[in-house]
Amino acid sequence: MRVVLASNNKNKIREMTQILLPFGMEVISQRDAGADFEVAENGTTFRENAEIKAAAVYDALHMPVIADDSGLAVDALDGAPGVYSHRFAGENATDHDRSMKVLEKLEGIPESGRTARFICEICYIDENGEKHFFTGKCEGIIGTEEKGSNGFGYDPIFCYGDKTLAEMTDDEKNQISHRGEALRLMTEYLKEKR
Repeated sequence: MRVVLASNNKNKIREMTQILLPFGMEVISQRDAGADFEVAENGTTFRENAEIKAAAVYDALHMPVIADDSGLAVDALDGAPGVYSHRFAGENATDHDRSMKVLEKLEGIPESGRTARFICEICYIDENGEKHFFTGKCEGIIGTEEKGSNGFGYDPIFCYGDKTLAEMTDDEKNQISHRGEALRLMTEYLKEKR
């Protein structure tokens, strides 16, 4: 089954392909599918943003679409950066800039107060235009420095057990990640539907 990812983010495409290929799903970017446009993510929740992106791409292509919106929620920052995870350090910030801003805001806070979670909300629109939602979470803590070179986004500062997500292999990360969990829930739904 071929499904369009409502994104052109190479990291997301690679991660989703690794997780969904074993279930017989080929993931292609919206650009490769012929929907080469940006979608304004102006929702106030991860779910709203995922739905906005999925609907825009589905309306253009009329084929199965997956969209996800995900981000980091830090308890000591009242859930920030949340839906603004990508824009947390400004429009043109790098992953490193965003991670450093979180570390700066948590300076002096002990490990017990650095709890956080990654949240992923997936909107899957099937071939009939019906919307389905799946949520994944990954609980952890924010470290005190960047560690590891794998992954992307806030992975180098997000600790799960004794490693950051950026210190894990792709397989290790996909087993416990928020996106991995949401995609597993989606594939379980698709298996039941067959």
